[in-house]
Amino acid sequence: MTNPPILDAFSAIRQRRSVKRFDPSQRMSEAQQRELIELAMLSPTSFNIQHWRFVVVNDPELRQQLRSAAWNQAQVSEAAMLVVLCADIAAWEKAPERYWADAPPATRDILLPMIDRTYRDRPQLQRDEAMRSCGIAAQTLMIAARAQGLDSCPMVGFDPQQVAELIRLPQDHVISLMIAIGAALEPARPRGGQLATEAVLIQDRFESRA
Repeated sequence: MTNPPILDAFSAIRQRRSVKRFDPSQRMSEAQQRELIELAMLSPTSFNIQHWRFVVVNDPELRQQLRSAAWNQAQVSEAAMLVVLCADIAAWEKAPERYWADAPPATRDILLPMIDRTYRDRPQLQRDEAMRSCGIAAQTLMIAARAQGLDSCPMVGFDPQQVAELIRLPQDHVISLMIAIGAALEPARPRGGQLATEAVLIQDRFESRA
């Protein structure tokens, strides 16, 4: 796959669209895939916990099995790159010193107890935080792909239990979404309807709590 000109951030955001048909003849090298993942890894996470786990599926047979679990959506097998974006819900307690290994000792002494106090015995918050982290990373990944001239499609249309079994998802992990990345075979459909800015932009506070 050739390297097109890199887009600026604003252009990449404006041009990113969810495409459904990818050119199955296009391929991405391991280096190209790794670069996109490393860019996604620059996404912020609470306490720098880095919950995300990027399952990059290149095995053709596994791709076909995942396509079956995704209601036979073609992009699962035809895209140049398929990422099952997962999160380690228990990452907060797995050697948390790793997340601040390069920080001054005084910083670590403050933050490590805070991580424990924040998440221990709070399973809903643990899951919420992990899913937030995945959402941010997913957008970073798709914008990075568009900046490199690639298209993408975020997907939640699949059987999560089947996908979990196929990728051997650990018990303390959760699947957030799948992302197909590659060269669009046909343009994305026109936008279905964009809300006016005034409908979603609130200045300072809502008018009432009703």
